[in-house]
Amino acid sequence: MSSVPRSRSRWPDVGKDWTRPADVRETVRKKWPVLLASFAAGQEWVPLDVPLRGPGPAEIGARLGDVQAWAMEWARAARGPLRVQYKQLGGRLIGTNTIPARAWVDGYDQAWDLLGSRAEVRLLGELIDRTKAECPRLVPWLERRPVKALQLAGEWASLLATVRWIDERQVAGMYLRQVDVPGVDTKFIGAHKGVLAQLLDLQLDPAQVDPVAPDFEGRYGFRRKPGYVRFRVAAAVGGYTELTVRADELTVPPPGVTHAYVVENETTYLAFPLPADAIVIFGGGYAVRVLESLGWLASLDLVYWGDLDTHGLAILNGLRNCFPHVRSMLMDHATLLAHQSQWVTEPSPTTGGLDLLTPAEQDLYQALRMNVFGLAVRLEQERISFGAVEAALAGAGD
Repeated sequence: MSSVPRSRSRWPDVGKDWTRPADVRETVRKKWPVLLASFAAGQEWVPLDVPLRGPGPAEIGARLGDVQAWAMEWARAARGPLRVQYKQLGGRLIGTNTIPARAWVDGYDQAWDLLGSRAEVRLLGELIDRTKAECPRLVPWLERRPVKALQLAGEWASLLATVRWIDERQVAGMYLRQVDVPGVDTKFIGAHKGVLAQLLDLQLDPAQVDPVAPDFEGRYGFRRKPGYVRFRVAAAVGGYTELTVRADELTVPPPGVTHAYVVENETTYLAFPLPADAIVIFGGGYAVRVLESLGWLASLDLVYWGDLDTHGLAILNGLRNCFPHVRSMLMDHATLLAHQSQWVTEPSPTTGGLDLLTPAEQDLYQALRMNVFGLAVRLEQERISFGAVEAALAGAGD
């Protein structure tokens, strides 16, 4: 069968819009996912036809040789797997001619032959047979997503084994690292979480699935990687002035602490001049979300100090979702304008709505968003003079 490039190169300027067998094959190829899903689900074949664009009466007379060559292409295609339907076309000058009008695909076998896809269909059948034997609840997934199943054919045995292991052997409180399937590790699971989630939802009893959990681990009863909090205190705790602990184990504030400062930059955090009754916490950008589990922060005077840019204000806004009373420090117009020589460019400013900022913070955010001070202005925390830090802390204690 001639390919589209070869057949069109013979007539570069003539009949370029006439439909050729390769065009029909491409039309059917676009329907491949739907055809394969229907086949996998055991649905009866629905006859598929493609109307053909061909020469008009004037072209038959003017370009008879080209028309004959085009008709020969269809005569060869009509030997299989396509069935070609013809129509009568003619006029007073050229007489009546019979030309191809419509191409039909009459069954799944003809479609697979046309697409050269018998090997893929055979492989899909093998995947379905294996799944019926090992995890029959997953067969509907294969029927709905056969193309994806073929893409995963090399990993399908491992995916089935992982689903079976979780269904049969998982114990509450396990980490994903404890899934013990030959050839499967946490990287494999991480790379296939989306598919595994779809399969596990089908395989597991509904009582084993938490539909409102925000992540894979929580949805299927695995332990999450713990969040950690790094902090400094003026009065040593157990002999230590700086500690990193699991957030879920930091259930109360250190003794005597009534003020908490959340700071983004590490060197600023280390140099932060701590009042005697305060704790300073290393926020680490959007990682500050780990602080949501520290409910005791609600009982402290809580201050957030981040980079003076759109993302810094967005982090402040997010922190207020859990701690509405949190105040900002050195995140204002005056601080920004006093350090103009230290401005840099924010790589990718955020433009989302922030509804928990104070009016002054909101004015600053909008000014940064609208480039009032210049394009993507940013004042990083470590570029603010240390004298300004000390003055801010002294003022907070007045």
